[in-house]
Amino acid sequence: MVAVLQRSSLGVAGVEATERYSAAAAALSMLAVVQLIVYAALQIPVGVLIDRFGPKRLLLAGGVLMIAGQLVLAVSETLPLAVGGRLLVGAGDASAFISVTRLLVSWFSPRRVSQATQWLGSLGAAGQVLSAFPLAIVLREAGWTPAFLSAAAMSVIAIVLVLIVIKDAPEGLPVDTGSIGVPTGNIKRLVQALGRPGTQLGFWTHFTTQSPGNVLTLLWGFPLFSVGFGFGPTLASTLLVLMVAATVVSGPVLGALSGRYPMRRSTLVFGVIALMVLAQSVMLYWPWGSPPFWVVMVAVMVLAAAGPASLIGFDFARMFNPTRSLGSANGVVNVGGFIATFTTMFLVGLVLDLLDRLSGGSGIPSELYAHERFRLAFAVQYLVVGTGVVFMLITRRRTRAELRRQGIDVTPLPVVLRERWRRRRS
Repeated sequence: MVAVLQRSSLGVAGVEATERYSAAAAALSMLAVVQLIVYAALQIPVGVLIDRFGPKRLLLAGGVLMIAGQLVLAVSETLPLAVGGRLLVGAGDASAFISVTRLLVSWFSPRRVSQATQWLGSLGAAGQVLSAFPLAIVLREAGWTPAFLSAAAMSVIAIVLVLIVIKDAPEGLPVDTGSIGVPTGNIKRLVQALGRPGTQLGFWTHFTTQSPGNVLTLLWGFPLFSVGFGFGPTLASTLLVLMVAATVVSGPVLGALSGRYPMRRSTLVFGVIALMVLAQSVMLYWPWGSPPFWVVMVAVMVLAAAGPASLIGFDFARMFNPTRSLGSANGVVNVGGFIATFTTMFLVGLVLDLLDRLSGGSGIPSELYAHERFRLAFAVQYLVVGTGVVFMLITRRRTRAELRRQGIDVTPLPVVLRERWRRRRS
């Protein structure tokens, strides 16, 4: 929860950041993107370290880095120093989620891990509520430095709780970190995890489903809702909180379906993707000007379900990887969504800057966030999501072929439903 707060803290400070650092849209995108680049780049190394040293140590190290990053950002007056602070935040954040997913495997039975992972994602998303309201209020009332100092203080609390509460495994149950005393053992595990079709399918599932919601919550949602749609800052914060609430509701539902129908998980993900694309298209390309508030509310709730759908990627990885290399596999999966996220965020900023220059503007005037310009800028998401869907189809075919070699029935859902219908009629 605290890691998500630190990650999304810049999302409510976009307008203030442009004024503080005199930054254009592309530069503002870079401030958020560098954090995600570091996050994504460290996922696999952190996963290997989790397999070697256990998740608790990585959680503690990550917490210290996030404190340092937010302290630097709090006192920064120039964009390069702010970028350095976000680099530290991204490095610390990189250890949080995959460390806790590794803990779940030790503390829950295999039958319940899918549901527990969804609850982890749903409850962790509450960190967005902390950034959308308390942090935004402190930012507005007290200013930049107190806001980011308070965010750093939250990581201090998290570190204390990890020290007191967290254990890598229940008493009497050793943590399966394996015997990897030499570097070649780590590399071998990583290569094996990368080569498994379930890991690859998990990567592209995370890549395809996570970025649309992240782009809104981490940077461009607040400007889009408050200025682009004209709702103002209060309703914009309400919409971001609504995304979290919808995530909390949809996550356990998708987790239950994923656990009950393990051989239909990819079909479930494709259904969520179709709804996600439809909802975003209606919201952005509403034919009668800016969309009404109720349309944006519905779209936000649908987009929120894409976050829990991305966690199904970890189910694919867990099916094909032993526990001793699961940290590496989870790191591979988790990097997918954030590659898509920082690519999309940066491209949106580039398009907004290009449109600003074409219109003769300079800097980031408020009219830059007009609805028409966001329509054009957000179109880059279709390229990113479309790429992910193509590779999901390819890796799903490989995954099903591997399961068939193991003698597991993976008959496509339409065929199953058609056969059931025939049996009922006969």
